Amino acid sequence: MGLRERSKIKELQETTIPARVEAVREICGRAIPIEVDWTTFADDLEALTFLDNLAGHRLCMALRMVCTDDMTKQAVRDGLTVVKVKNVPGKDQMRLALEGGVLEMQGAFALKLDGAFHEGDIRDLLMKKL
Repeated sequence: MGLRERSKIKELQETTIPARVEAVREICGRAIPIEVDWTTFADDLEALTFLDNLAGHRLCMALRMVCTDDMTKQAVRDGLTVVKVKNVPGKDQMRLALEGGVLEMQGAFALKLDGAFHEGDIRDLLMKKL
């Protein structure tokens, strides 16, 4: 892992991810941790660059679509305990799942939009599983 990757991870860990957790709290009324598997991003500056837009931003957009009233906000607070983000090498390994309160977002973030889940897909999963 080079200096640029380490610097980007530090920025994401100290600023970007905490800001997304706060945005989630504002949307649904509870801070839900976002855990990133940093080892899967370690040597991929491109994936690190697009992590927030393709995971954090899309998660918040999906939650805004779901959390439209007190009932749906409560369902999110009760049913979503953590978001786990992992970088995978290719589209064939991508996975979006919600099991046991854990939302797994395994994207091929270096592929930009081709390796991301659409906020509508995230919304649909939440609506089905919560």
